[in-house]
Amino acid sequence: MTSATENPMTGARYIAESFNALGVSHVFFMDAILRPTLVEMEELGITRILAHSEKSAAYMADGYARVSGRVGVCMAQSVGAANLAAGVQDACLHRAPLVAMTGRKEPMLRHRNAYQEVDHKPLFTPVTKATMDVAEARELPHLLAQAFRMARDGSPGPVHLDLNGLGGEVLEKGAVPNPVLPDPALGRLPEHRPVAPPAAIAVAAERLARAERPVLVVGAGAIQAGAQAEALRLAEGCNIPVATSLGGRTIIPTTHPLHIGTVGTYSAPPANRLVHEADLVIFVGCLAGDQPTNNYKVPAQGTAIIQIDLDGQEIGRNYPDTRGVWGCPKQALADLAAAVAPRDGWGDWAAHVAQVVGDWRAEVAPLCRSDTSPVTVERLCREVSDALPENGVLVADTGYSGIWTATMLELPHPGQSYLRAAGSLGWAFPAALGAQCGAPERPVVCFSGDGAFYYHLSELETQRRWNIPVVTVINNNSGFGQGTPKVASFYAGREGGSPEEINRFGPTDFAALAREFGVEGVRIEDPADLGPALNRAIAARKPVLIDVVTDIHPRAPEAWEPPLG
Repeated sequence: MTSATENPMTGARYIAESFNALGVSHVFFMDAILRPTLVEMEELGITRILAHSEKSAAYMADGYARVSGRVGVCMAQSVGAANLAAGVQDACLHRAPLVAMTGRKEPMLRHRNAYQEVDHKPLFTPVTKATMDVAEARELPHLLAQAFRMARDGSPGPVHLDLNGLGGEVLEKGAVPNPVLPDPALGRLPEHRPVAPPAAIAVAAERLARAERPVLVVGAGAIQAGAQAEALRLAEGCNIPVATSLGGRTIIPTTHPLHIGTVGTYSAPPANRLVHEADLVIFVGCLAGDQPTNNYKVPAQGTAIIQIDLDGQEIGRNYPDTRGVWGCPKQALADLAAAVAPRDGWGDWAAHVAQVVGDWRAEVAPLCRSDTSPVTVERLCREVSDALPENGVLVADTGYSGIWTATMLELPHPGQSYLRAAGSLGWAFPAALGAQCGAPERPVVCFSGDGAFYYHLSELETQRRWNIPVVTVINNNSGFGQGTPKVASFYAGREGGSPEEINRFGPTDFAALAREFGVEGVRIEDPADLGPALNRAIAARKPVLIDVVTDIHPRAPEAWEPPLG
């Protein structure tokens, strides 16, 4: 612990000093919360980003945390707490380190029909690792440090602090008699994690040595642990193909010959097919839920599994025949690589994988080069791939934005990052703004559909106000494209009807809308204009929105399903 001073501090000053010690460079909030604290933060150089909704503030803090490895902070007053909890859900699903702070009415006003007051603590319980009341300023040295400790340790995730006072004002006015500041190390993901025991590595190595067609399926936990080099070393040293969850993209370059692609419900056909062919799957920092396993069918139940994870509760949760390696993915992969020699047949298996993936790439290549108008989304993805710098960050929404970018957008450089919504439509734009705050030296590109962008388009004003140089690319097809065939199928055999009322809207010129907010807007209808527009926007390092007119009817790649029986 670091001593600040022997003299008492106000709660407001203590919180600001603690954030400064913890390396918090930005806080994301909705008024009115901790106003005196925000004033104190200015003196310490902490940037205070006022958002236009509590969910946006949570998404910004989430993007900030994911790209920087630091704990993100979001805040809202009591009446906005329900919205903040909804925004924290995505960080929970992704396992992002976050501290969410809310106000609550002081005890004498609770359960008395106080204006704007509901019991919001239950709303945070399912989406946080802990939710803690902070009643007095003297509790801050203990509970603030504990919140950051819990957010970043073990399997990371959000933590909630509920502060006394509608906007935390009761807490701010109180005195902290022993103002010892938190350990600065608590402000970011740990460099040193629990080490997987040698006995577990030996059991895993023995199982791997017996496999004929092993694959790695890598998730966000491996990215958080910085295991990119170790995953590549094991893959190349043993000719083991690598598939990823959405959160695991960029563990190795997507153009690497051992890269299978994203697996699960948001995958291109070869990835599911090849993982299903494997006789051993090594999950690394991957929760192995229904999305990366295509509803627990890829790999098939009964497949031999090795699961490496920091969270022992996840090991074997979804696949019974699992050998667990409980510990740091970075260290475990390095130890496993040292313990296993490649089998002769693994090279043939890797060549088969490369052939299947290569054939599929050749099949879709014409769409990636198409000059037709409206612009094909395959062409849009290719142009974004070509334009994204070697240290670029691609932030993608969920739904079709997740599928298109997971299957058609290449990330060939080791220094690139891919952040995606863990399920919350509309997440990407605010998260991209937060990511840019967390990594100001890196170019950030947001990929969103028009349906997702509508959620938080008011944050264009926030982007302009802070001059945040994110380039936002809108796949503008005037509707929710992912659900179009399903809705149409429900109308089959009916006379009349208006299926477009269910999932169609617009058309909207988002480029013109961006200009109204003071952000440069570019409208693209000719695919020949797309590449130059992207390159200019990324090079300009200023807020730009590129509105790309596409068609709602073409389908994203469909996930391969194993045959029944």
